[in-house]
Amino acid sequence: MEEPEVHPDLEHIAFLLGRWEGAGVGGYPTIESFNFGQEIEFGHNGKPFLSYVSRTWLLDDAGDRVKPLAMESGYWRPQPDRQIEVVLAHPTGVVEVYVGEVVFHKIELQTDVVARTASAKEYTAGHRLYGLVNGNLMWAYEMAAVGHPLTDHMSAELKKVA
Repeated sequence: MEEPEVHPDLEHIAFLLGRWEGAGVGGYPTIESFNFGQEIEFGHNGKPFLSYVSRTWLLDDAGDRVKPLAMESGYWRPQPDRQIEVVLAHPTGVVEVYVGEVVFHKIELQTDVVARTASAKEYTAGHRLYGLVNGNLMWAYEMAAVGHPLTDHMSAELKKVA
């Protein structure tokens, strides 16, 4: 089957399409700092949204994979006037709806809705920044959780691999 054409509504976020891999750093007041590897894949089926899957794993000091960390999946939905909605689900029992804006190759998102299952850890808000810098996808994530306000949590630099 032939790859469908990219929907015209995706024009300003089409730079995200493909598979990205790289590494980053994480930490939070309640945990020790850590290094992680990551793979993100943005896809499309010809409709006006991107599908999204992210996988991370803990890296040791040599850069080798130690164990799986977080996963998330969802959809990136461009809106008029360069606005964007992102819907994400996590296997930890959290669902997030982000709203934000696309300015050239920079996307800034903040949570509009956070829903948690009864067994999920307390998580109340997130703020994400994505940008294309010298051909690499850079991102940073702040979260408000377990009694802390929005605080730096993770950031990474990813290279396009497919």
